[in-house]
Amino acid sequence: MGTFCKSFLKISVLTFILFSSCSKDNDNVLPITRVSLTGTWMVNESGKKSTYEVIIQIDSTSTTRVLIWNLAGSGYYVKTLANLSDNILAITNNERLANGWIVNGSGTISSPTLMNWTYSINDGADLTTYKAVFTKK
Repeated sequence: MGTFCKSFLKISVLTFILFSSCSKDNDNVLPITRVSLTGTWMVNESGKKSTYEVIIQIDSTSTTRVLIWNLAGSGYYVKTLANLSDNILAITNNERLANGWIVNGSGTISSPTLMNWTYSINDGADLTTYKAVFTKK
């Protein structure tokens, strides 16, 4: 009986060590903040099948908003406003950009370096929906 108990104890301890050392994939993900999102991002856009850069900056007039420059290749002088809530970056509803486009959509943030976006652009002639992957440089 003593040998059985020792073997059972060894197996129990080994099992505990194996399972307690495993962690979920997102345990080490930093909290998503506006600061963690600032910088230059590469965008791979499926609609246009193009790649371009956007710059994300903190909007100093708000506690939740960021500025996205050059969304949809609109130009580095064109900013889009987006609000951060948990892991969602949502473009202000029906935002009219400086170039006249109306934009709607949001991005789901997987990590401080990866976002998946769906947004629509109305350029006055056409309404086009895009899917894009943003990867931080």
